[in-house]
Amino acid sequence: MAREQERMATAWGGGESPFAVPWPKLMMWLFLLSDALTFAALLSGYAAMRLTAGAWPRQADFFNINFVVGPMTFILICSSATMAVAVGAARRGDRALVVRFLGLTILGGLMFLGMQVFEWTSFIREGARLTGWVGQAEGGPVPPMFPATFFVITGFHGGHVTSGVIYLIIKALQAARGRFSADMVEIAGLYWHFVDLVWVFIFTLLYLL
Repeated sequence: MAREQERMATAWGGGESPFAVPWPKLMMWLFLLSDALTFAALLSGYAAMRLTAGAWPRQADFFNINFVVGPMTFILICSSATMAVAVGAARRGDRALVVRFLGLTILGGLMFLGMQVFEWTSFIREGARLTGWVGQAEGGPVPPMFPATFFVITGFHGGHVTSGVIYLIIKALQAARGRFSADMVEIAGLYWHFVDLVWVFIFTLLYLL
């Protein structure tokens, strides 16, 4: 019992991770946990507004789900698969494959962002503003919170994707120079998979329900 207490005191006293996890990975998990709570708050607030707003515009009247939102969702999900391949290659020490699939993941992120810019531009041209709707929409009056929630939630997520792309570019350049480790690529993968997973919830709530 005394030995066990001494071991626990040493583990939590510094110099090693008490969870047997490298500290960079532990910090990423803690960051993702806090970020998940932020997204949960945003989506919960959106759901509460939907339930109390009464009439809510039909999303298909404003967003091109079949040819823009659907494909960009598919691309982001595919980028999660390429990220997983990059992590597996890093564990095997295959530098060339790591660089190649990090590049494909970056390409997927850039395509997603490009399609999101197109979607935002089209929505703004229709009359959407952060403070409400300008002019008359084809489907009738638009609640001010409809465009506001869309811009805030998708913009917050888009910022995460942009940060992720920059993060992956840095890691890809490091890997190309031979300065990489399996943990380094896996930590980047944790962030990217989180961004992809959050988009699944956003896509479901904002565009489908």
